[in-house]
Amino acid sequence: MNPSCDRFAQRHIGPRTADIERMLASVGFSSLDEFSAAVVPADIQLPKDLDLPAPMTEVEVLERLRALAAQNRRYRSYIGMGYYGTITPAVIQRNMLENPGWYTPYTPYQAEIAQGRLEALLTFQTMVSDLVGMEISNASLLDEGTAIAEAMHMMFSVAGSDSTRNILYADSSLFPQSLAVLSTRCSALGVELRIAPWQSWRLDEHTLGGVVQYPNGVGAIEDYRELADQLHAAGGLLCVATDLLALCLLEPPGAWGADIVVGSAQRFGVPLGYGGPHAAFLASQQRYIRYMPGRIIGVSVDAEGRPAYRMTLQTREQHIKRDKATSNICTAQALLANVAAMYAVYHGPEGLRCIAERVHRLTARLNATLRSMGIEQKNQLFFDTLYLHLSRQQQEAVHHAALARQINFRYFSDGAIGISLDETTTDRDVADIVAVFADALGVSRSNGMVTADETTFPAPFARTRPYLQHPVFNSYHSETEMMRYLKRLENKDLSLVHSMIPLGSCTMKLNAAVEMMAITWPEFNQLHPFIPLDQADGYRELIAELERDLATITGLDAVSLQPNSGAQGEYTGLLVISAYHRSRGEHHRRIALIPASAHGTNPASAVMAGFRVVVVASDERGYIDLQDLERKLSEYGDQIACLMVTYPSTHGVFEEHIRTICQRIHDVGGLVYMDGANLNAQVGLTSPGVIGADVCHINLHKTFCIPHGGGGPGMGPIAVRKELAPFLPTHPVIPSNDHHQSIGTVASAPWGSASILLISWAYIRLMGAEGLRRASQVALLAANYLKVRLQDAYPILYVGESGFVAHEMIVDLRPFRQRTGVDAEDVAKRLMDYGFHAPTVSFPVPGTLMIEPTESESLEELDRFCQAMLSIRAEIDEIEQGHANRTDNVLKNAPHTQRMVTSDEWSHPYSRQKAAFPLPFVAERKFWPSVARINNTYGDRNIMCVCPPTAAYAEAK
Repeated sequence: MNPSCDRFAQRHIGPRTADIERMLASVGFSSLDEFSAAVVPADIQLPKDLDLPAPMTEVEVLERLRALAAQNRRYRSYIGMGYYGTITPAVIQRNMLENPGWYTPYTPYQAEIAQGRLEALLTFQTMVSDLVGMEISNASLLDEGTAIAEAMHMMFSVAGSDSTRNILYADSSLFPQSLAVLSTRCSALGVELRIAPWQSWRLDEHTLGGVVQYPNGVGAIEDYRELADQLHAAGGLLCVATDLLALCLLEPPGAWGADIVVGSAQRFGVPLGYGGPHAAFLASQQRYIRYMPGRIIGVSVDAEGRPAYRMTLQTREQHIKRDKATSNICTAQALLANVAAMYAVYHGPEGLRCIAERVHRLTARLNATLRSMGIEQKNQLFFDTLYLHLSRQQQEAVHHAALARQINFRYFSDGAIGISLDETTTDRDVADIVAVFADALGVSRSNGMVTADETTFPAPFARTRPYLQHPVFNSYHSETEMMRYLKRLENKDLSLVHSMIPLGSCTMKLNAAVEMMAITWPEFNQLHPFIPLDQADGYRELIAELERDLATITGLDAVSLQPNSGAQGEYTGLLVISAYHRSRGEHHRRIALIPASAHGTNPASAVMAGFRVVVVASDERGYIDLQDLERKLSEYGDQIACLMVTYPSTHGVFEEHIRTICQRIHDVGGLVYMDGANLNAQVGLTSPGVIGADVCHINLHKTFCIPHGGGGPGMGPIAVRKELAPFLPTHPVIPSNDHHQSIGTVASAPWGSASILLISWAYIRLMGAEGLRRASQVALLAANYLKVRLQDAYPILYVGESGFVAHEMIVDLRPFRQRTGVDAEDVAKRLMDYGFHAPTVSFPVPGTLMIEPTESESLEELDRFCQAMLSIRAEIDEIEQGHANRTDNVLKNAPHTQRMVTSDEWSHPYSRQKAAFPLPFVAERKFWPSVARINNTYGDRNIMCVCPPTAAYAEAK
């Protein structure tokens, strides 16, 4: 195939050549190079093209991915440790996981056009709450290790001003990756972590809490009831890390005293993916809801009094609370949480119990057979994991025999072996495991498999309370019904399959089908993250290439792919900065300078990393106020650890003095952390390294095409200068940085959510240096084209010294509120009637909209959006001129549902046509919001965060 006939860049970039010429003419230029040279400050422009491999065609990329996949070896892995084989029902894989209607939406901030995934996430919360026996759950976290660390932070927040409570106990049998993540987080926060067998904990008035695993890290089921009582008597809290499948048979932690329950929902239908992405969870009691991290979905009512879903108590979160937030979590794992929820919906309580019983029965048979062969198994009670006591010599023999049969076990340093079975295990697999031990130890297996005497659990461990009784878990067990249910949910959500999503700082660009294809290939998505490295040669090669590419693009020297989100990247980068200063004996550098316009994750991450936040003001142009910066530098001097800066700024401009700003930070011995959220305006044109940054994170789910998934997954790798490379994260099971100065571990898996790295790798390979540069140029052009189209109707809040915006811009709606009562929320809701998702509302400036069109949207789509915005301006004018009622108008009543405009009653002073079909193009593309405007205040005052009874909907009708 002739590459010139199949350039991926022309598929990815929306405007055609003639369209680009027209857009350039509208902003006063004749070429993209001339245009970008005028927009990007001259002193930071790259002197030459990026040194990247030549672009590949889609066919060539798939061929290369198949070759890499073939280098991975799919052994049968019984390693466990929080990662298990599972079967993703085909109906869920095809209709959700591989469906752009599910994977392209953003976090559901505009709830009226996100009711489908909000319902699915509420189902996830209900599933978790039921199974763990707690009152409330969040809507996912990044991984189990992070969830445990978040639980520690939650305990710390609950303790509040009681600063004497700073000792956290963790049972020594927790999974090693969880202990490592917890240790990193405790160290940054100043919490003393004591790792010891839970029976030896010395609880007193200084105890913050304790963390245990159930079943524990080697598979034993232990009775923690007395421990819970002792912790509570000492004033501490108990966190339990658990396994949802095991809880289908075991009494839930909520029944015996747990205060916080965490874990991973991976084994509910989510592929291993060499470590992710997987949805973790955190559940607790209602009284602790305001301390909980992450999104929580709740039930409210809409303007017509009908039930409606929304994100509840957002005032806890970083985008509002900033440095006082409960967590820095932003992107979580919404798509994977939805997969896990639908797995529970499809199987129902009986199906899940059947799966759990089968796994336990096979494990019991394996245990009985191995014991009959004289092998000692240490776990008296177990669910799916055996802990075998062997000598090191015996372990080595088993190891060799297992590899010969392409089997992986967990091997302990003392000679013990762990074997964890799962949903995919068959009778033949169990027989092969027995054969490995027979061959290795020279034991006869003439009697074959031994039947287990008892496969039920004794009191108090056997589960007695019912779970998943809500109709949603008991209605969709045929594939036909499940398919239709998933489609009904999908149809309630506006995604990129419908129209552009112009969210500023979110970069909602194309997630191309070819980039997504390989993530469901078994050679990539069925590998355990802790297999020997030589079984993942394809992954290792791809990871090394991606690290090199990202280093080249950022102009920095070393990359860590471990952070699972942008916020985690921030946290990781700040820990690296802190470790660097400590290595130089500069422990006193504890101040992070952060612009007032920064993303909320910045101050939240800085506090988590142990820094004190000092805010730097913005001037009237939206730039960092240089005079205020100099005052802060003069006042704090050698206490300054870093400046966190987003570039282009969150005000949507390239600040001309950015290199001077970075140099001034370096002059006082500080480092520069660049928030990579706006990297889409830099790639191929400038770079963090050229600008002067020492560390930056990269949102692979923005600039590099990993889909947002309705609120995750994401990836936030960090790039650093060579002086900081020794401090990058490592991992206790599969070390990714052998240097003794490593900050530790920040995610459960060595390379984070490894399977979605394929997407970003493919995007870079498809685009090449020229394509990436052109994408950045067109992203800048699209924003400036919108500026020209809209600036006569709306005030554009900030522009650069050249008169241009960067890749996004801020429309100021505050003057209209003063004159007409119309605010940013009204315009956001009215855009739904035109078929568009709103831009970012009231960030970084209250009362404004921040618009980012990206390079992927066609000129026709950009023009439709402009028509909608101009039409809304005319509707605002009607109110101002007295032609429309100030309180009963199309903006205040938006969005208009199908139910509203087809009702027999219509009392509004405007027509149904104007309400629902305000412009000619709307009828052809009409997207109906499934609920009217949601009452946010009601939802926060009447908290319901599990699936409401069916009667609630019947009553609303």
